[in-house]
Amino acid sequence: MDRKLRMGMVGGGKDAFIGAVHRIAANMDGLIELSCGALSINPEVAKESARSLFLPEDRTYLNYEEMIAKESRLGPDKRIDFVTIVTPNFAHFAPAMLALENGFHVVIEKPMTLTLDEAKQLKKKVEETGLTLCLTHTYSGYPMVKQARQMIKEGALGKIRKIYVEYPQGWLSRLSEREGNAQAAWRTDPKRSGKSGSMGDIGTHAAHLAEYISGLKISKICADLNIVVEGRQLDDDGSVLLKFDNGASGVLTASQVAAGEENALKIRVYGEKGGLEWAQQEPNTLLVKWLDQPAQLLRAGVNYSGILSSFATANCRTPGGHPEGYLEAFGNIYRNFALTISARLDGKQASPENLDFPSVEDGIRGMAFIDNVVASSMSSEKWIDHIV
Repeated sequence: MDRKLRMGMVGGGKDAFIGAVHRIAANMDGLIELSCGALSINPEVAKESARSLFLPEDRTYLNYEEMIAKESRLGPDKRIDFVTIVTPNFAHFAPAMLALENGFHVVIEKPMTLTLDEAKQLKKKVEETGLTLCLTHTYSGYPMVKQARQMIKEGALGKIRKIYVEYPQGWLSRLSEREGNAQAAWRTDPKRSGKSGSMGDIGTHAAHLAEYISGLKISKICADLNIVVEGRQLDDDGSVLLKFDNGASGVLTASQVAAGEENALKIRVYGEKGGLEWAQQEPNTLLVKWLDQPAQLLRAGVNYSGILSSFATANCRTPGGHPEGYLEAFGNIYRNFALTISARLDGKQASPENLDFPSVEDGIRGMAFIDNVVASSMSSEKWIDHIV
């Protein structure tokens, strides 16, 4: 490719937290430029946001329908290559489907859609068009998460037996949705967020991480969801017992009422020969515990190419000892996606390392997880099949 990929953004305007994160991540490697946007449903906010990002007036749109229609009529030297969707959950499906129908690749926030049926429709459209959909499960972008995945894939721990994954937050310990907190308002509203709160918002991250690192698929679940804060409409806390397709068992907890916690995502995976542990708040470190020898502390860094897997080092950006975090992990997902699309445009095959980002299939599994956790919590049965 002799140019940057051109990105159009839906949502993410002024004062929207995740839109700015996406723009930073997309810009990190110089492979992508923001070319146009429909940044808000409020026309004035959309225009003001576009001006602050130096978008030209003729590439500033007031809704995603206008953006996709007009961009699709531009010549190949100007129109966008892909659409990034950073709206609340209920507004994911329609722009994603329209983008795919008009020949644009898609990057989309998780959970992928509002319902499992919508997710399946997107998968069908991706298969029909041959286009690429990238789902921003951020935590899979960390180098030491990729190291853990490769170690398990190569059999270092033997057969996996047990997985513990937890994601405690404390930011919804009060009824913040009624105190002017816009992020809390849509995330706790069934019409905008979907049928689950904590499990839909952060439980899906935990479930994806468990499957991504272990290489296993969740096959059965037994869930208990709770509404802890009085007056809230959706669960803000929950626990799930898991069974995996190789016979391993696991425990997943997700809570947004763990007062004092920030984003304390943590996973432990145990096999026949040992276990490993990774925590999002100390992301450069992977602790490996062996059955018959001392524990190892593996650290991220581009200078550790003789020790870490190519999948880990390909996603390291600095020498060891220089902290990399959330934004860099997000950037890794965008970079891998961009390099994959660029290779396709050049008629080439992307490397396995570059193809390593969450896809539409991960989106379907996330929506199925939400559906089945809610069904299990409401059921008198102990276990239900995890139907995808």
